[in-house]
Amino acid sequence: MHKADLLVVEDDPALARLVSYNLEKQGYMVRHAADGEAALEYVRQRRPDLVLLDWMLPGISGLEVCRRLREQARTAALPIIMFSARGEEADAIRGLDTGADDYLVKPFSMDALFARVKAILRRAPPADKTLRFDTLVMDRVSHKVERDGRLLSLGPTEYRLLEFLMLHPAQVFSREELLKHAWERSSFVELRTVDVHIRRLRQTLNEGGGTDLIRTVRARGYALDKVQDQD
Repeated sequence: MHKADLLVVEDDPALARLVSYNLEKQGYMVRHAADGEAALEYVRQRRPDLVLLDWMLPGISGLEVCRRLREQARTAALPIIMFSARGEEADAIRGLDTGADDYLVKPFSMDALFARVKAILRRAPPADKTLRFDTLVMDRVSHKVERDGRLLSLGPTEYRLLEFLMLHPAQVFSREELLKHAWERSSFVELRTVDVHIRRLRQTLNEGGGTDLIRTVRARGYALDKVQDQD
């Protein structure tokens, strides 16, 4: 199961930590940007599933960040929840008119935030139905994976691991992170079990020969990458 990737754009460190911590407890993958420029750079590199955007940011304001995201085809439909201490109706209307999908007034409860996030993600456009990396092709509707046109036989855990890695290519994830995002939250799994499933996934991917696409970074974790393993 794909865990939604959220970007929190907030310059108040305490609030950013509070929001990020509580969203992570809900099972989301959360990243943080402290200003508008950092947020735009993050989205250029990796499109999140939803942006939680503060209005009052140093440098580029949240309104301007929202406007720029809406102007680009790649992020025109990116879900955005704007939040601000500006509680007047006119402010909320301005935020929504700029392109925000929802508007929250500070201070807000975590329950209210969770409800808004769930609602926005439910009605968001579906994620890419097909993922590609090198010679790998994953059809997320039929749950079929091919490499060089060869159909791969993957168990459900290996499929979720590969899906997560294909959604974040070349990014190194620790065993703890893979356990968090590729296993159900209710599961109790030891860290070494991750190594077992990575080994199975690697064997399946490499059955027909070709470059090993699972990179092991010693003492750090794993990545989907064409670079050789690193000590």
